[in-house]
Amino acid sequence: MTDTALALERLRGGAPPRNHDARTIAALTANPGCARRGVMDAAGVDKDAVARALGFPAQFGQSQFAITRGNAFEAKVKADGCAELLTLLRDRLGLTVPEVSYADLEVVGGNEGRELRYTRTRRLLARALESGEGTLFDHPLLRLDIAGQPAYLEPDVIAFQLGGRFHVIEIKSFAVIDGQAEPDQVAAAARQSAVYVLALRRLVTELGAPADRVSHEVFLVCPENFSNRPTASLLDVRPQLAVLERQLARLTRVDRILETLPDDLTFAPGEALADAVRAVEARYAPECMSTCEMAFFCRDEARACGSTGALGRSVRDDLGGVESIGTALALADGTMEPTPDLAETAAQLRLAARLRREALDGAA
Repeated sequence: MTDTALALERLRGGAPPRNHDARTIAALTANPGCARRGVMDAAGVDKDAVARALGFPAQFGQSQFAITRGNAFEAKVKADGCAELLTLLRDRLGLTVPEVSYADLEVVGGNEGRELRYTRTRRLLARALESGEGTLFDHPLLRLDIAGQPAYLEPDVIAFQLGGRFHVIEIKSFAVIDGQAEPDQVAAAARQSAVYVLALRRLVTELGAPADRVSHEVFLVCPENFSNRPTASLLDVRPQLAVLERQLARLTRVDRILETLPDDLTFAPGEALADAVRAVEARYAPECMSTCEMAFFCRDEARACGSTGALGRSVRDDLGGVESIGTALALADGTMEPTPDLAETAAQLRLAARLRREALDGAA
C-alpha cells in the first residue's frame, strides 16, 4: 500500500470505501477547487453519513418510489439478454444489429470484488477490440483517475459494440413525452454519460486502441409518454466530454492536499468530527446545494465566517481574491487600505459603492 492509500484509509476511519458513480464525478468536476470534496471523494468517505453525524443531512436525492420505478424499468429493458433493447435499437433507430452476444459483468463467479470485476471487464473488452466479437457488456466496471487516485465506476450502463465502435447505452426512468424530455434531466444524463464515455475511452487507449473506438454518441433509453414502453434517442456528449476533461485536469492532486493535513486526521464518527472536516479547506458555492452531501454544513460554515462564497461563485470570482464579506465592505467604504494585488478590486468596489449611494439618493 502506498503512503497516499494508507492516508486515505485512515481518513475513512477504517470504514470500507464508498464507490464513485458518474453523478459524484460530474458533481466533483463542477467544483474542482474544493479540497474538502476532493479529499473525501478520493478516500471514498460516505459524505452523507458524515453530514448526518454533523447534524446537516443532505436534502436531495431520489425518492424510494423513483428508485424502485427506475430499477423496474431497467430490468424490463435488459430482460432476456437485452432482447427488448436490441429490438428497440433496430426498429426505432434503424440500426443494422447482427446477432449479438451478451455478458453480465456485475458478478464474476459469485465474487463482487472490484479488482476482479475490473480485470474481467478489461479482458473481455480487449478480446472484443481484437476480434470484433462481443456485442453487449452489461455492468462493466470502469476506472477513472480522479486527482491522482483511481476511482472505480459501477455504471448501470451497457457498452454496445457496433461497426467496430463501442457506444454507451444509458437507461433512465424519466419520461419522453411527445418526443420531448425535461431539459435538466437530459443535461444531467449527458454529463453522467460523458463520465462513462471518458472512462471507457481511457480503458480502450490502455489496451492499445485509438480513443475514437468509443463513440461520442450515447444511446439514451427512457420510458415513452406515460407508459413503461422504452424509446431510444441519440445524445451527442462532445461538449460534456470537453468540460469533463478540462475540469479533471484542474483538480488538485490529492497527495498534495494530504501533505498540508495533520497526520492523525480522520473522518471517523466522534466528537472531533466537525473539527476534522473544518481542517480541510472547502470552496462552497450555492450550486453545491444540489450536488454535494456536505453542502448544508459548508453553507453554515461559510455564513459563520462571512465567506464571499456564500454569495455565489460569480460574486466570489468577481471579487478576485477577497475571501471575506467584511473585507469587501471595508475596501468598498475605504476603511481598509488595499494591498497592491487588491488595488484594482478595491477601486471597482469603491466605484460600485459610490454608484449605489447616488442611486439611493436619487430615489429618495
